[in-house]
Amino acid sequence: MSTEQTNTSIALRYLAALERGAVGDELAAFFAPDVVQEEFPNRLVPNGARRGLAELLDGAIRGQQVMSSQRFDVQNSFAQGEQVLLEVAWSGTLAIALGSLAGGDQMRARFAVVLVFQDGKIVSQRNYDCFDPW
Repeated sequence: MSTEQTNTSIALRYLAALERGAVGDELAAFFAPDVVQEEFPNRLVPNGARRGLAELLDGAIRGQQVMSSQRFDVQNSFAQGEQVLLEVAWSGTLAIALGSLAGGDQMRARFAVVLVFQDGKIVSQRNYDCFDPW
């Protein structure tokens, strides 16, 4: 299996883990200890964000309090060397009210995520999220 195929497989397993609500060690297993995640400005994070491993893991736990479920439908994937780019249609069911949405309502977004791997671990993640209006 090529590096590109291996990294794409790990990237898809990572999204599947997020979809089933992985937290703690199960989620941490995808990342290098010095991972950096950048989330570019969007409706939920207007100023963008930069996170390390601890913040990513804390965010997964907080996310479970906001979303009762989520789904990642990969539309396209591209890999070159140690980088994987995924184009994803995301939907999530809210556990709480958010903005004009009530608990139980669906949120939707399209996003691209660029994952950079080293030795089979994610060392960099860049998210470009575009939420449907709510």
